[in-house]
Amino acid sequence: MGSFVRERREAILMLSAAAGAALAFGCGGSSPTSPTSTSPTGSGTTTTGGTGTTNAACSVSPSETLGPYPSLQDLIRSDIREDREGTPLQLTITVVNVAAGCAPLSNVAVEIWQCDVAGNYSQYGSQTARTYLRGIQTTNSAGEVTFTTLYPGWYQGRATHIHVEVASARRSLKVTQMAFPEDISTIVHTQGVYASRGVNRTTNASDGIFADSIANEMATVAGSPATGMTATFRVGVSA
Repeated sequence: MGSFVRERREAILMLSAAAGAALAFGCGGSSPTSPTSTSPTGSGTTTTGGTGTTNAACSVSPSETLGPYPSLQDLIRSDIREDREGTPLQLTITVVNVAAGCAPLSNVAVEIWQCDVAGNYSQYGSQTARTYLRGIQTTNSAGEVTFTTLYPGWYQGRATHIHVEVASARRSLKVTQMAFPEDISTIVHTQGVYASRGVNRTTNASDGIFADSIANEMATVAGSPATGMTATFRVGVSA
């Protein structure tokens, strides 16, 4: 995995740098986005499990751009928070092989990267010396990896998301992205360290990445900002 990652990142670094000049990491407004099928309960600070169909349908996950920004080094770890603040998120990703009836795919590398509360990615821009909110794990016999991370922040022009790549034997099997239910994001983003930026105005439906594939890229999320959140996500590959 190590040499594959380095070679891939060297090839895309120039493209990422060019794309970065066009990205606006501005502060969002406070207008709430439209809700999805996952609903808050009780006092409005607790959420129930979502209905993301990534955990139901046996299909290959949509392929998406690497986006901003794949890691420049191999960070083999499960806890990717470092010193970042935010709502704790225990994220479990399951990789399945669609070519084998969606059997779990073990011993493949799963890498994730995401922005922090302020909308920044480590290793780029003003954060070149930092490595927060990035990590790689290898799937177990159940095709699963688990990361300890934070509920993602957001930046202008994109819905709230986490990047995911699955690779095996120096070969990328899938690059995709994980969406989050907007009503849950609204709850999280109006509390604690997220509150100063407010709610993400870009909905999943208006996002250029998710607009045509929301149902197949939605995470299933539960928990609350007070006690921490959990999320599950399934990636289907044809291996």
